[in-house]
Amino acid sequence: MPVTIHTLREWKRTGQRFAMLTAYDYTTARILAAAEIPVILVGDSMGNVMLGYGSTLPVDVEDIAHHARAVARGAPDQLLVGDMPFGSYQCGTDLALRNAALLLKSGMHTVKLEGAGFAADITAALVERGIPVMGHVGLTPQFSNAFGGFRVQGKQEQAAQRIRDEARSLEQAGAYAVVLEGIPRDLARTITGELGIPTIGIGAGPDCDGQVLVVHDMLGLTQDPMPKFVRSYGDLGRQALEAARAFAHDVREGAFPDDAHSYH
Repeated sequence: MPVTIHTLREWKRTGQRFAMLTAYDYTTARILAAAEIPVILVGDSMGNVMLGYGSTLPVDVEDIAHHARAVARGAPDQLLVGDMPFGSYQCGTDLALRNAALLLKSGMHTVKLEGAGFAADITAALVERGIPVMGHVGLTPQFSNAFGGFRVQGKQEQAAQRIRDEARSLEQAGAYAVVLEGIPRDLARTITGELGIPTIGIGAGPDCDGQVLVVHDMLGLTQDPMPKFVRSYGDLGRQALEAARAFAHDVREGAFPDDAHSYH
């Protein structure tokens, strides 16, 4: 059965936790679908792990749409979420509607916006027009310049209350789920208990309804130091390096291709 936003709501009601991973290409999407990962995010994190940027800020909506089409072909039964990158919705409702529509036309089922305040207003406008929205509060990477870097948010009481209010405002605006990133565990637990919609944690402790990681981090492909909240479930980066070295060695030594790998 295809996963929908109603599936996530039912899982919230019954207490069933769920996983979400990023994907940016057809092959990875097929693997995640076979692994029965129910929710796949075509994230603006592609700026870091796929395109070589130092942040997510240079990614534009055409980048997301391009990769979204590939992911949609590889995972037709998963709930597919397309990130709204920086600049794709900050300029107002009309621009947000055009860009969100582009992502849905590219195979996504929903979109994700960072922040609250004006983003809650955008969320309400999109939901009213039939575009499901996932919210995102706490450490929002598109706001890293305003935060002064990637810092845990909500440690002080006033900041924690602000994040709680933001999460509630997104629920009231019609968001079907909200990502909680880079906040203390007890704050994430409180928000998860307060909301009727699912919370999806990343660096927010184990008490959220779901958990999300960047697939490159989860597979051990990322070469940079990992944040505290990441657990790598594979060592594919090392394995790929060793495989490439072995291939280069066999070619230099004339061991590949051999007769078994030749046509006759």
